[in-house]
Amino acid sequence: MTTESQTQKPRRRLIVLLPLAIFLALAGIFLMQLLSGRDISTVPSALIGEPAPKTSLPPLEGISLPGIESTQFAGKVTLLNVFASWCAPCREEHPVLMALAQDKRFGIVGLNYKDKPENARRFLGDLGNPYGAIGTDEAGRGAIDWGVYGVPETFVIGKDGKIAFKHVGPLTVQSVQTALLPQIEKALAATP
Repeated sequence: MTTESQTQKPRRRLIVLLPLAIFLALAGIFLMQLLSGRDISTVPSALIGEPAPKTSLPPLEGISLPGIESTQFAGKVTLLNVFASWCAPCREEHPVLMALAQDKRFGIVGLNYKDKPENARRFLGDLGNPYGAIGTDEAGRGAIDWGVYGVPETFVIGKDGKIAFKHVGPLTVQSVQTALLPQIEKALAATP
């Protein structure tokens, strides 16, 4: 009996320490990712370099702008911004979009994601409207075609109708200067 109880003690200790070991291993992995310096706003997308998805979204009710049709992207550089009135980071990035709208070398279109039209209109009425077209995606199906992870997200579509760049998360002055504008300039310089 003593040998059996002696072998059970180390086994019990192992069972108790196993969850701690697993937790420490996972914490180490998360810490390595956190300290890697990798920019989490640049999520890889299988759509980069591919034609923009076929899109046909109705216009936002009560605003005299067209909806989104994928044919709008041909021959010009376009930013497609996925936003929603219920999205706090969308409010944070909105002044940056308003500033970008002053540059007439490219267009900005909004994909209103899983939002009620009256809330989206109020959002734009309060903060301003940087968009030349707004498509509503109340069910979220259009965003799935674009590979949207969440809101806000912004895509650069080149003159050739292909997705050149994707930014995940709210645009900031810094992210616009260091990442978005260089991609826009590259898209503007490219020949279709």
